[in-house]
Amino acid sequence: MPKSYSEQEREYIRKRLKEEAAKCLARYGVRRTTVDELVKRVNIPKGTFYLFYKSKELLLFEVIQEQQRSINDKLYQAISDIVDTSFSAEKLTDVIFEFYKKTEEMLILGMLNVDEVELLARKLPREIVEEHLQDDTDTIEKMLALFPVKREVDIKVISSAFHAVYYATLHKAEIGEEHYDKALRVLIYGIVTQIV
Repeated sequence: MPKSYSEQEREYIRKRLKEEAAKCLARYGVRRTTVDELVKRVNIPKGTFYLFYKSKELLLFEVIQEQQRSINDKLYQAISDIVDTSFSAEKLTDVIFEFYKKTEEMLILGMLNVDEVELLARKLPREIVEEHLQDDTDTIEKMLALFPVKREVDIKVISSAFHAVYYATLHKAEIGEEHYDKALRVLIYGIVTQIV
């Protein structure tokens, strides 16, 4: 019979699981992070883990989403700031470019490679992935509402284009270090000029 936890204990365990999952994800990646390692670090029985998450992938994905939300909030604020001051396609490109660079610097998001992202997406329930993609589209729509956008812009296409840029960041080595930043900026500028 599983142990019953108070709301305070549940909050604490969930918080600790996310903290340790973030550390493991940054250090080991998706594939080598195990439930056994997580429960050992949090000092809970393995069965307790499954009271909180159906799989390690759901926990890891939640941790990644929280980091992404934090970055998106900062991006929204930065776009808001330039709209209030001196908005231009170049300035918007600069802000979005910095967003992608910050994503690369974050331990968790920066260490994920194409295989890790694909593995995680494959192991997640389809509705979770679809919900995530819709959240991304909603976030982009919210950001686009800050400034005048061309009437014919399809938000879903723009969202997909920014996803494509994200996937390009996972191929930095293949693109080539010396041209990567310039190529990334060109891609972003190309999308931005389609919007404004």
